Amino acid sequence: MKQLMNEISWVGSSHPYIDQPAISSLHHITVGRYGGNSLAGANKNEDGCLVWACEKGDWEFAAILDAHYSAESAELVVKELEAEKEQLLEAFRLQAPDCFTEVESRIVSLFKSADFRAKCQKVKGETACLIAFRKENYVWWLSIGDCVLYLFHPELAQFKQYQLNLRNFYEWIGKVNTFELPVPGYSSGVRELRKGKTVLLLATDGMIECPDAGFEEAEKVYRQFADDSSVEEGVKRLLHSVQTHHSRDSATLIAWTVHNTEEGSEPSDGRVPPELRKE
Repeated sequence: MKQLMNEISWVGSSHPYIDQPAISSLHHITVGRYGGNSLAGANKNEDGCLVWACEKGDWEFAAILDAHYSAESAELVVKELEAEKEQLLEAFRLQAPDCFTEVESRIVSLFKSADFRAKCQKVKGETACLIAFRKENYVWWLSIGDCVLYLFHPELAQFKQYQLNLRNFYEWIGKVNTFELPVPGYSSGVRELRKGKTVLLLATDGMIECPDAGFEEAEKVYRQFADDSSVEEGVKRLLHSVQTHHSRDSATLIAWTVHNTEEGSEPSDGRVPPELRKE
């Protein structure tokens, strides 16, 4: 039986959102886009994003891109992922852990392919690329460059753990392409979700590096989602802050909530982690 799916595909060259922060609700996913402040020098938006989400909430797949020099590399990645849509949907239907293994294999094979690499040499500029896929009580990601995937949960916040990947500079897809190297540079991983409410957030560096906003500290980003307000309200707060700080750079955000009923892993000597025990 075919599952109903919500989707969005966008690149900043089609609608830049300069001076106009915009929030879109895609069923249970919120997408925030802002092209920067024209008075600060913003005149184009080279971000991009792609979201596919099962309407029943069984899974979510999201990609976020931050290109430079032009939006052509972001356009290329979005177009090529869309061309692989049916094959990826087949992978999404598999159960864990096979679904994560298959998704990573298909995407890495795409980026390594001679055809894709030849297309990259024809574009102007290059892009950071962050892809995340959530199914059951796990989330998988693949990161090339300096976009960030945050995972917000109160149990992890006690350890000041807020994000899943590190920002890596001098990694891109496009004219300069990490997959042209003898050993491509990228990071990937899978994490088990804690029981209860988790917020997942993908962000480009226009939010992270917003002048004087303090969002280079992940804890401050977490605080935008830490009360009982909706994910949409958290995204609005982040974009409003970027706007009021007159950032020139564009910022793109994708966020959603996962309500996990499965018990998470616990230490063998009790539910309370040793680091949090009061002796």
